[in-house]
Amino acid sequence: MTELDPDDPRPPYQQVANSLRASILTKKLKPGDKLSSQSELAQRYGVARMTIQQALRILREEGLVVSRQGSGVYVRERTERPVGLRPHLERAFEEPEVRIDFAGFSGETLHGALTEPLDKIRSGRVRPELVRVRLLVPDTDVPWTLPARVEDMGDSPEFRKRAAGIMERHTFAIVDAVNEMERIGLIADAKAELRVYPAVPLFKLYLINQLEAFFGYYPVREHVVNLEGADTPIWDLMGKDATLFHHAAEPDEESLSSLFIQQSQMWFDSIWNTVAREVPR
Repeated sequence: MTELDPDDPRPPYQQVANSLRASILTKKLKPGDKLSSQSELAQRYGVARMTIQQALRILREEGLVVSRQGSGVYVRERTERPVGLRPHLERAFEEPEVRIDFAGFSGETLHGALTEPLDKIRSGRVRPELVRVRLLVPDTDVPWTLPARVEDMGDSPEFRKRAAGIMERHTFAIVDAVNEMERIGLIADAKAELRVYPAVPLFKLYLINQLEAFFGYYPVREHVVNLEGADTPIWDLMGKDATLFHHAAEPDEESLSSLFIQQSQMWFDSIWNTVAREVPR
């Protein structure tokens, strides 16, 4: 029997989900493998079947397993399919240290995804010891090649001004919310930073605890925007249309997923430590 840790503050179903998730991500359970039955899992972990059902629900929501009618639960054939960021981000906050790096256009998706874990900290349901968040967005003070006016592919200062407002609304909210955690004593060490750099990203990237990466391309779409009272067609980068692909680090540091995370972290750090600049407030 695999005993759960009685000193672990997390509910048993989360501990079971964590154990099964680790087996999937380390390929002990391979894509296409069938999981043991709920009765067998309940016996293995010494919990009720309801606990196993709750754990499997978490893994289904994360896109790691799929239930087949009358057959059982299986590891998905492609665990690097497009998946949602939110459950992985929430799980990261169950760890003692949380490190999140974001590079993208506005930070709107991250702002929404952080709401639940920060609420859990405020209510005492999770309590990491350290939180670090770094946000990397384009500099709206310099001309852009994209987004651009449809009519002449020219830079639009009016659009950049509009984009700056959207970026500041979401990124400043993240910075303030995370830094407040330390100021009011909920986290011993919490810090969020915002920097801008002189390029517009054609993709969005999230790095979580240097163990997971979410990556998606911004598709370019024609978007009519009201700028100073005039409807203006813009070749825009549509963040909500970006499909995120998930990569999880494996024991083999030379595996494709591990190398992708390593190189993505290297890219982020290189921008952050060279051409990026802090944003005065």
